[in-house]
Amino acid sequence: MPTFERHVFVCTNTRDPGHPRGCCSGKDSGQIREMLKALVKQRGLERRVRVNKAGCLDQCEHGVTVVVYPEAVWYGFVKLGDVEELFESHLVNGKPVDRLRMPEACINTPSCPHRAGGTVQLKL
Repeated sequence: MPTFERHVFVCTNTRDPGHPRGCCSGKDSGQIREMLKALVKQRGLERRVRVNKAGCLDQCEHGVTVVVYPEAVWYGFVKLGDVEELFESHLVNGKPVDRLRMPEACINTPSCPHRAGGTVQLKL
């Protein structure tokens, strides 16, 4: 079987209610994953695009977090209303959705302003 052109990971991690970091599952991550999978199937892309659930990606404050490989594009604050755009633009046409991209300064760093309770600043 040939490798997938794109591999998508959707964080579906669950934390206890009231956890200070929150969790993606409490922000519709399961529905986001299912919608992406349904779109892949509807378009007949099952052999080209794989959508998987992921455990904690350690980006809880940015949830719902979605990562697309091989480009290693990290998306944050993804909502159900963003799924069709993300699917069409990135997974079908190869163009990442800049407005949903997580700021590089926030990926795998303890000093992200979102972790300090700052305001959300995504690229527009």
